[in-house]
Amino acid sequence: MQERYVPVDLEAYCARIGYAGGLAPTLETLRRLQAHHVAAIPFENLDVLLGRGIALAPQAIDAKLIAARRGGYCFEQNALFKRVLEAIGFEVVGLLARVQWQAPPESPPSQRTHMLLRVSVDGRPWLADVGFGGNVPAAPLALDIDVPQPTQHGTYRLIPVGEERQLQLRLGQAWAPLYQLSPQPQLAVDYELPNWYTSTHPSSHFLHQLSVARTTPEARYALKNARLTVRLPTGEETQRSLGLDELEATLRGTFGLPVSAEWRAVLERTVAAEREAEPPLASA
Repeated sequence: MQERYVPVDLEAYCARIGYAGGLAPTLETLRRLQAHHVAAIPFENLDVLLGRGIALAPQAIDAKLIAARRGGYCFEQNALFKRVLEAIGFEVVGLLARVQWQAPPESPPSQRTHMLLRVSVDGRPWLADVGFGGNVPAAPLALDIDVPQPTQHGTYRLIPVGEERQLQLRLGQAWAPLYQLSPQPQLAVDYELPNWYTSTHPSSHFLHQLSVARTTPEARYALKNARLTVRLPTGEETQRSLGLDELEATLRGTFGLPVSAEWRAVLERTVAAEREAEPPLASA
C-alpha cells in the first residue's frame, strides 16, 4: 500500500539542524544528517507532561520540531527524519520495536512502542534512529550483519532473534538490549495507537518523569527529572541534581529548548521529585 507523501521544507530542516552539506542519497549523507539531527533536535517529552498530547500529523511535527525549535520523542523525530530522507531520494520504511532497555530479563514482552527506520542504500539495509533518547545511535547501523559496530558514542550490534533483530549496546564487557525490532513495514496510521498509549497510558514512564536527551560529537547529555548526566565518548560520566533555575538554564543552554512560562509548574514538580528520590544524608 502506497502512502501519500507530505512534503517537508528541506531548506528549513537543514537550517534547523545546522547542515550545509550535499543531499545526494548516499550513505555518507545519511551519516551526516543523522549526526546533525541528534545533535540539534533534542529528545523530550514535555508536551506529555503538560497534558497536551502528541500530534503526529506532518504539519504539526514540522511546526513543533522545525519552526518552534522544540524536540520530541520517537514518533515525532523519526517521522520527520523519514520524510526528510524520502525527499532526498532514499528508500525508507518505518518499523516498530519493543523497548527492552533496563527491563529485567524475566519481564514479559512489552508493547511495540518505539518507531525506527530501515533505509536502503545501494541495496543494503541500514537502521536509522534519531529518537531513542540518551542511547540513540548517532550513526546508521548495518542491518544485515550481527558483528559489533563501533560509533563515536558506543558500540552496538544487531543480533537475530527469530525473524526479528535485537539492538544491543556494549556496556563494559557485557551487552545490554535496547530494543527488539520487527521487520514488518508500518504505515503512518500504525503509529497512532502506540503513540496514544505512550503519551496517555498510566504505565508509560513518559507521564511520570521528565526525559530530555541530546547527543553531540562532544558528549551525550541526558536529563531524567532534574538529574543531569553528561557522558563523554571516552566513557567518563558525571551526574548532578539541578535546582529549578539550573534546570531552566540547562533546558535553554545545553538542550537549546525555548523554555516557556507554561512549563514552570512541570519543572517545579520535576525538581521536587528529584529531591524526594535523593538518598537521605547519613547521620554523624
